[in-house]
Parts: sequence; C-alpha cells; structure tokens
Amino acid sequence: MAYKNPYDNYLKSKVMTASPAQLTLMLYDGAIKFCNIAMEAIENKEIEKANTNIQKAQRIIEEFRSTLDFKYPVAAEFDKVYEYIYRRMVEANLKKDKEILEEALGHIRTMRETWIEVMRLSKTQGKG
Repeated sequence: MAYKNPYDNYLKSKVMTASPAQLTLMLYDGAIKFCNIAMEAIENKEIEKANTNIQKAQRIIEEFRSTLDFKYPVAAEFDKVYEYIYRRMVEANLKKDKEILEEALGHIRTMRETWIEVMRLSKTQGKG
C-alpha cells in the first residue's frame, strides 16, 4: 500500500477549501514561484527546466486572461497587462533571458499586490 505525501494532502485540502479570491492569490504565488525556478535554471544553463517552468507560469497568465469578465471596464486593462506579461515570457523563454523574465515577474508581483489590496478592501466593505 502506497502512502501519500502528507504535504500533498494538505495542499489538496487547502485548494479545495479556498475561496475564489484565495485561489487567485495561489495562482499568482504559483506564477511567481515558477518564474523564480526558471530564472535559477537559466543561470544554471538548465534549458529544459527553464522552459518547463516558464510555460507553467504562462499557463497561469493564460488562465487569468480566460477568466476576465469584460462586462467590467477594468477587464480590458487587465487583459492588456496579462498579454504584455505573456509576450515577455515568450521572449524570455526563446532567448533564455533572465532580465526579461525578471521584468515579467515584476509585473506579476504588482498584479499580486493589487489583488491583495482588492481582497482587503472587499473584506472591509463587507463588514460595513
């Protein structure tokens, strides 16, 4: 009988019980993690590892784009930012350029911080 990794069980439970807002935050964290792994892989000339992790981060950005609700005007602005981040990630992957990836990562971190502020404001407004 194979035993599951307790961390895997914890992670699955965390995802299954998370709110949509928390899931979005987890996705931002994942994209940041994958970019950091890819940058380290680029430094170490681990081309396949860099490629794999940049693609993981790109899939998260694609998910963000696909779930935008364009009935809100801000969605078009978010879409432009996500498109730009995605294009920079493609370029970073093609060139295995750490600096370009760092730029994309900076934008992802900014979007994450914005999301944290949105979460905070929605909690504050929900209490009133």
